[in-house]
Amino acid sequence: MNEVFNLEYNTERPKLFIPEYGRHFQKMVDHAVTIEDRDERNRVAKSIISVMGNLQPHLRDVPDFQHKLWDQLFIMSDFKLDVDSPFPITSKEMLQQRPEPLDYPQNHPKYRFYGNNIKRMIDVAVEWEKGDMRSGLEYAIANHMKKCYLTWNKDTVEDSVIFNHLKELSDGQIDLAKSDESLTESGQFLKNRPSRSNNNNRGKKGQRSRKKRY
Repeated sequence: MNEVFNLEYNTERPKLFIPEYGRHFQKMVDHAVTIEDRDERNRVAKSIISVMGNLQPHLRDVPDFQHKLWDQLFIMSDFKLDVDSPFPITSKEMLQQRPEPLDYPQNHPKYRFYGNNIKRMIDVAVEWEKGDMRSGLEYAIANHMKKCYLTWNKDTVEDSVIFNHLKELSDGQIDLAKSDESLTESGQFLKNRPSRSNNNNRGKKGQRSRKKRY
């Protein structure tokens, strides 16, 4: 009867700081915190770190693997373990800090079909000195814009439309309308684009060829 009354239930046990390691690891850390002799406490802490590393051999090649193990050890001790760590101890306040909210990346919702990477490429091109390198990058950007336009819009588009969009996105710093060069023909971009009708026909054929199995 005494053994029954001495049973521990999870609802009565303290909450695990890192449940992945389990209850026995938490008890080992709790025991290390109560050790009065500092040398013995350091020895036990290193033994716990060694066992933690053996449980995750696939992470040994990860940079700062040992540092992460020591951070986890201090987290499991609720930062009450006073030992000589080979790495700077991360404070509890720092771990509880919330990251700053991220800005929404869409800067030009008017031309969302181009994507944000196009705007980044334009910003880089504007910073380059004028010459053959910059001219080549500008036409590469314009061709990619034309490809994006054809993917999400019509089956054809005039180069002047792409040039006007590029001029607007670059705040007037890239103007290819006065150039005699032309962009890649729309047919070249559309040649590699899968036809929607073909995809639908393939799906219907697949459905027809399927047989019911009972």
